[in-house]
Amino acid sequence: MGSVENDEIDLRELFAVICQGKWFIIAITAVFAIGAVIFAINQPNIYKSEALLAPADSENGGGGLAALAGQFGGLASMAGINLGGGGVDKTQMAIEVMKSRQFTSNFIQDHNILPDLMAAKKWNMADNTISYDGELYNKADKTWLRIVDAPFKPEPSMQEAYKVFSKIIAVNAAKETGMVTVSVEHLSPAVAHQWVNWLVQDINKEMKDRDVAEATRSTTFLKSQIEQTNIADIRSILYKLIEEQAKIIMFAEVRDEYVFKTIDPSIIPENKTSPKRGTICLLGTLIGLMLGLSVVVARFAFKKKILI
Repeated sequence: MGSVENDEIDLRELFAVICQGKWFIIAITAVFAIGAVIFAINQPNIYKSEALLAPADSENGGGGLAALAGQFGGLASMAGINLGGGGVDKTQMAIEVMKSRQFTSNFIQDHNILPDLMAAKKWNMADNTISYDGELYNKADKTWLRIVDAPFKPEPSMQEAYKVFSKIIAVNAAKETGMVTVSVEHLSPAVAHQWVNWLVQDINKEMKDRDVAEATRSTTFLKSQIEQTNIADIRSILYKLIEEQAKIIMFAEVRDEYVFKTIDPSIIPENKTSPKRGTICLLGTLIGLMLGLSVVVARFAFKKKILI
């Protein structure tokens, strides 16, 4: 009973201490709440645009290649030709290429988006323009003004740009459906929309160019082998392999959506994705309240320990 009574007394003391320090708690809570509100207000809106894609059908001579795979796989492998079976999934490869440093660097340089990526400060809704951080970039003469230590330079390197870009882009494939979602977040909804479109176009072109280059190299090799043999059966096999490479090239040239077909194209988003200002304000207020309570209780416990 004695311990229960002591616990009740301690609990009453605790409530009394909290009541005595209520103005301190309110003050700390108010400071954090106001700080959270100011912080939330000063955070720029971030918009996300996304596109839903489906893996394109592998119609580039796939049937013919599969028919030749069993008989002529060894010869084809000498030419660097993939006749199917056991290869890397082209959709997954395209996703990994999109996430790669080389593709990202080429994307940033080809579309000249480094200022929008590394120096954008605010999106002006009235005229749909971007304001840049004056300490980083001068839009008038297109010069970088960053003050950084070596080995960094005023103009951000592609390694720096890649780190930033990889945080605002997402490429995900659904396991159940195989559908691929490409999304970009940016201060400007128009920029986010444009970058998604460019990403889809560029990855289709990149994978197309790779396959055409591979088929062209394989064709060159096969033609050289034809010139070196007089055996009719082998020449017939080589001609069939050349025919399949020609189909790959033809298929690539007539199809823009080579790897991904657009099911739901990206749009210019009207609503922001972040920041969640209400959540920020609530968390700031709760942190202030908890801190105020902790200080009051800690001070009470410290004084009580000294008296003992």
